[in-house]
Amino acid sequence: MYAQTRTQRDTTGDVGPGQEYEFHPVDLPTEPCFSPQVEFNDKPDSLFFNDGVRRIDFVLAYEDEDKKEYEKRHVFQRRKVKCFEDNLMKMGMELEATQSVLDEKLVFLKVHMPWDVLCTYAEVLHIKLPIQSNDMSARPSPWRFFSCITKHFYPDEKLISKESEFFTAPFEKNRQDLFCIKDKDHFFTPSMRSRMAYYILSRAPYEIRGNIKKFGITKLLDGGVYKAAYPIHDCRFNVKSQEPECPNERYLLYEEWAHPKSFYKMQPLDLIRHYYGEKIGIYFAWLGFYTRMLTWAAVVGIGCFIYGYYTRDTSTWSKEVCDPDIGGKIVMCPQCDTCQYWTLNSTCNTSKNLCIFDNFGTLVFAVFMSVWVTLFLEFWKRYQAELEYEWDTVEFLEQEEPPRPEYEAKCIHERKNPITGVKESVPYTACGRCVRVSIGMTTVIFWIMLILASVVAITVYRLAVFFTFSRELRYTNLTIAEPIKEYVTPQMATSVTASLISFVVIMILNTLYERVAIWITDFELPRTKTDYENSLTLKMFLFQFVNYYSSCFYIAFAKGKAVGYPGKPVYLLGKYRNEECDPGGCLIELTTQLAIIMGGKAIWNNIQEVLIPWLKNLIYRRCAHVTTEKVIPRWEQDYQLQPSSKLGLFYEYLEMVIQFGFVTLFVASFPLAPALALLNNIIEIRVDAWKLTTQFRRAVPEKAQHIGAWQPILQGITILAVVTNAMIIAFTSDMIPRLVYYWSFSVYPYGNNTENTMKGYINSSLSVFSTNDFQTVDDDYIHTPPNLTTCRYRDYRFPPGHPKQYEYNMFYWHVIAAKMAFIIVVEHIVYFTKFILAYIIPDVPYAVKEQIKREKYLTQVILHETNLKLVSKRLKATETETES
Repeated sequence: MYAQTRTQRDTTGDVGPGQEYEFHPVDLPTEPCFSPQVEFNDKPDSLFFNDGVRRIDFVLAYEDEDKKEYEKRHVFQRRKVKCFEDNLMKMGMELEATQSVLDEKLVFLKVHMPWDVLCTYAEVLHIKLPIQSNDMSARPSPWRFFSCITKHFYPDEKLISKESEFFTAPFEKNRQDLFCIKDKDHFFTPSMRSRMAYYILSRAPYEIRGNIKKFGITKLLDGGVYKAAYPIHDCRFNVKSQEPECPNERYLLYEEWAHPKSFYKMQPLDLIRHYYGEKIGIYFAWLGFYTRMLTWAAVVGIGCFIYGYYTRDTSTWSKEVCDPDIGGKIVMCPQCDTCQYWTLNSTCNTSKNLCIFDNFGTLVFAVFMSVWVTLFLEFWKRYQAELEYEWDTVEFLEQEEPPRPEYEAKCIHERKNPITGVKESVPYTACGRCVRVSIGMTTVIFWIMLILASVVAITVYRLAVFFTFSRELRYTNLTIAEPIKEYVTPQMATSVTASLISFVVIMILNTLYERVAIWITDFELPRTKTDYENSLTLKMFLFQFVNYYSSCFYIAFAKGKAVGYPGKPVYLLGKYRNEECDPGGCLIELTTQLAIIMGGKAIWNNIQEVLIPWLKNLIYRRCAHVTTEKVIPRWEQDYQLQPSSKLGLFYEYLEMVIQFGFVTLFVASFPLAPALALLNNIIEIRVDAWKLTTQFRRAVPEKAQHIGAWQPILQGITILAVVTNAMIIAFTSDMIPRLVYYWSFSVYPYGNNTENTMKGYINSSLSVFSTNDFQTVDDDYIHTPPNLTTCRYRDYRFPPGHPKQYEYNMFYWHVIAAKMAFIIVVEHIVYFTKFILAYIIPDVPYAVKEQIKREKYLTQVILHETNLKLVSKRLKATETETES
C-alpha cells in the first residue's frame, strides 16, 4: 500500500497546481481500513449519509467481487478498490457504502468531504468566495420601461430568485474570518464540493509497482474496476423532493428552462452555473446570445428572400428567358458529349427561382452579415466580460489549472521550470514532444487529403451520371411525375443526388476521424485539460471545416469555371468532360447543397441528442426490471441515467460553430440560412437543456473563463466570410455581369440603347458556336436538326468566322476587371468597418471595470488590515515575553 505526499506542502493530499506528486511506500496494518457498509434507509430523495448530517459530494459504483464467480482478475480489482478507498480516507474523505436495491452485486460508495478538507482544497483550487456584499449601485436597465412586457419572457422570480451580489476573493484557510461564513454546511455550494471531490478522486493512488505510478478514478473507470463516478442530482427532474434540506434546483431548471413550454423564456444562467458549473453555464450563455443575435440576421434575410420572391416575375432577365420569342428561339449547345440541344426557355422556372436568391438585395444582405458578425463577436466579448466578473472567473489563469492525471502518471523525465526555476517532472523531452506533434500533424493532413479525395470522387460521380439524367429526365415520358417534370432538370437531379451522397460521406468520415483525433491528442499528452480540449478542438475543426465546406467551395468557386467551349471542352482525368453549371448558374446549386447539408445535419444531430439517450435509458430500465414498487435511492436513480461525455460540451460547440460557418461563409447564396439557424437554435437550447437535465447524470462542475479555442476559430471564420461572400457575388452569381451590362454594354458604344437598361442582357451573355465545329459528336445520342447551323453557350467569346473566333472578347475582360474591382473594394470597405466597430466597442464594459477595481481594492484593504492585526498580536506577544 502507498500513500501520497507533496514536495511543496506538508499537508497530506494537499497538492497544488503545477506541483509534483511523490509516492512512497508506507507500512499499513494487515487489515486495511474498510469503508463502513450500511443499509438503505428508505429515503429516496436523501442527499446525505444515513446519519442525515454528512452531505453526499460524490458517488462511486462498483460490483462486489465477493458475489461474483471466482476469477483471478477479481482479486486484483478487489485489491485496487480497497487500496483506493483506503487512500481516500487517509486524505480526509469520509466514505459510506450501500448495496444496490435492484442489483445485489452492485455497491454504491458515497463520498463526503469534511469542513477541514473543503477549506484545504478550496485554497488549493483558488476558489473565490464572498468577502462582502456588493455596495456598488447597479445601473438601471434600458428595458425597465417595458418590464410589464419583458417579465413574461423571464423565469418566474417566485421560483428562481435573483442571487445576492458579493465581492469575492480566493479562499485562504488561515483567514476564514475574512469571508462571509454564516453556515458552514452551505458556505461551499454543492457544485464546488463536487469539483473538489473529483480533484481528489483524480489523484488518489490505487497501485504502484516500482517506478510506475497508477492513480486516479479515470483509470479505474477505464479498466472497469468502478462502473461509474458522478455527483448526484438533488431531486427528480419532474417531482419536488420532500427533504427539507433539498433546494430542488434540478426541478426548477426543468420547469423554467428545459421544459418545452418554456421555449420563449430567457435562460436562468445563474442557476445553471450554480448547478452545473461555469463551463456549462458559459456554453448556454454563448448559445443564447448567438440565438438572440441571429434574430436580427434572420429578419433581414427573410426580408431579402421576400424581396427576391416578389421580383422574380418582374426581373428583365427572367422574362427574356421565359419569353417564347426570345428564350424559346435560342437553341443552346449540348452540355455533355451525349446531351441534346435544348431551348433556353426550358429553364424558365430555374431562372425565376434563381432570381429569389440572386438579386440586388443579396448584395446588401452579404454586406450586412459582414458587419453583423463583427457586432456579434464584439458584443459577445462584452457580455462574456460581465459573466467573468459575476461568476468569479476574471483571475482564472491557465497556470492555476492542475495537470491532467494522465499527464502526471507518465512524468519520467526531469527539466528545469523556466518560470519557477525548480526541477519538475515531464513525460517527454523536447525532442520527444516534437516527434509527437509531428506525428499528430501528419495524421491530420492525411485525413484532410482523404476528404479531398472523396470530394474528387463525388465530382467524378457528377460527371459520370450527368448524361444519364440528361437522357432519362428530358426524354423519358414521366407520366406519374408530370406535375414536377418541368422542375426536375438534369443538373438539379445530379446536384441533389450528389449532395445526398456528400452528406452520407461526411457523416461516415466524421465517425472515423473522431476516434483518430482523440487517439492523436491522447498520444500528444497535453498537460492540462484546457490544453487537451484546445488541441482536440483545433484538430476536429480543421477536419470538419474541410469535410463540411469542401463541396460548397467546389460548387461556388470551381464548378463551371474551367469548361472550355463546345468545340474544345475540358476533360477531367482525360475521360470525363468537366461539369458545367446549371443553365441558371451555380448559385442555385450552392443553395441546394447548403439546404441539404444544414437540414440533414440538424435532423441527424437531434436524433443523436434526443432519441438515442432516451432509448438507451428506456432499454436499461427494461433490462434492469425497474418497478415502481421498490424505493430507489437518489444515487441509484442517477446511476440509471446516461454518463456524461468525456469530452463535455465539445460536440455541442462543434455543432454550433459549423452552423455559424454555414450562416456566415455562404450567406450570399442562401439568405434564409440565418432564419433556419435561428429556428434550429431555439430548439437546440431546449433539447440540450432537456437532455442534460433529464437523461444524463449530473456532470462534474468545471471552471471556465471563456469559450476557449472556439473564440479564435469564430474570429477566423468571420474574417474568411468577408472574402467568400465577396467571391460568391463576384464569381458565382450573375450580379456583376448584369451590372456591367446595365452600365456599359447596354448603351453606346457597345449597345444600341440610348438609356441604361437590362433588355438584351440574355442575348449579350450568350456566345455563338457553329454546329459544324463540333469535334466529337456521338450520333447515337445527339441528333442535330438539319436546319440548325449555330447554337449558344454561356460565355463571352468571339463568334465563328471572326479572325479571333472562340477567343475571349472585350466583354469578358470588362467583366473580369469589374469582378476583381468589386472584391477589392468590398473587402476593404467591410474590413475597415469591422476595424472601426472593433475599436469603438470596448471588450469590457466600463461598469464591469469599475467593479473589478473596487473588488481588488477591497480585497487588498481587508488583507492589509488582517496582516496589521497579526503583526500587532505578534508584537504584543513579544513585548509580554520580554517584560516577563
